[in-house]
Amino acid sequence: MDSLSLKTVSIKKNLIVKSWLIMDATDQILGRFSSKIALILRGKHKPFFSPHIDCGDHVIVINSNNIRLTGKKWNNKEYIHYTGYPGGQKTTSVKNLFDKDSRILIHKAVKGMLPKNRLRHLILKKLHVYHKSQHKHESQKPILLKS
Repeated sequence: MDSLSLKTVSIKKNLIVKSWLIMDATDQILGRFSSKIALILRGKHKPFFSPHIDCGDHVIVINSNNIRLTGKKWNNKEYIHYTGYPGGQKTTSVKNLFDKDSRILIHKAVKGMLPKNRLRHLILKKLHVYHKSQHKHESQKPILLKS
């Protein structure tokens, strides 16, 4: 057997080509949709994925106002935040968060699905969420991704 054929090639950071993708959130379930976004942002759909390099693509999410949640999550699901002070635990329901800004729901769901390390901030910079179908990234020539 040829020993040269068994070598693993690691991709260099400057050789990665990042493309721009559009995903429509209309009638999509929040958790399943966010896991697809996290997979693309991380770069796991590419054959040269490496966990220590940011090799994912930019994702533009449109129509975030039309996202769905299943079951009784609109009334029962809560996000908990702790300020660090005694008695500083704050809770916010999904309905209040959605009424305030629907982009926060998608952003929080995707953030929770990414690795908790230094790359997470760099990966989240490539997520662009918009309320309607208009966005400001036409010059990047994004590709519409069917989900």
